Amino acid sequence: MSPPSSPTAFSTQTVPPWALSSSALFNAALIALVSWVAFLAQSNLNIVRMVAHGHTSIDGIGRLLSYLTNLTALLSAICYSALTLPAQQWLSRFFRKPQVTSAVTVYLMFVGVAYNLLLRQLWHPSGWQAVLNETLHSVLPVLSVLYWCRFVPRFTMRAQQLWLWLVYPIGYLCITLWRGAGSGFYPYPFINVAKLGYPQVLLNASGLLIGFLLLIGLLLVLNRFGKRRNHGAA
Repeated sequence: MSPPSSPTAFSTQTVPPWALSSSALFNAALIALVSWVAFLAQSNLNIVRMVAHGHTSIDGIGRLLSYLTNLTALLSAICYSALTLPAQQWLSRFFRKPQVTSAVTVYLMFVGVAYNLLLRQLWHPSGWQAVLNETLHSVLPVLSVLYWCRFVPRFTMRAQQLWLWLVYPIGYLCITLWRGAGSGFYPYPFINVAKLGYPQVLLNASGLLIGFLLLIGLLLVLNRFGKRRNHGAA
């Protein structure tokens, strides 16, 4: 994009300095569609399963949102949907910031890596549930990384912004442990305080945090040495 021709044009600019190409918009819309379909399908499965066991639909929604996978799929749906909105809208401006899109990419990467390394061998779904499982844990992370590599421009990160990336996973862990203390339900075996105790759970959580930081480091290295500055390249 060429620079504004006058100070007045610059001062009244209401869109971000980067613009999404038609190719970027198409890919964002595709990821948004996949994210929404996967999240809504998972919602239906969770609610139906909980109701079948004598619980309410509200209980089903609560159980759905107790999993980091589902929360991250919802975040992906919101993020990539926002990217397709006009750039003048505040939600689109927020998610078009490279630091924000990159954070969502890291969260999806973490979900994919953690599942495939730690959980895949514990559960073997079949049929449509297997398709949904792969969509949530493999397809969405890969699509987000491909989008990031092609369309998100090189950016700079301040230390304060880096710490903000940690709010989501650490906040999730704290809320999950707090809820589990009251309900006795822990969505993942490696944070099951009832079986492992707090010392082991905190040790496991520390290992996961280190893995998350490594993914951030990988993304920042690629950002520094492997990305171009223009956004939304065709």
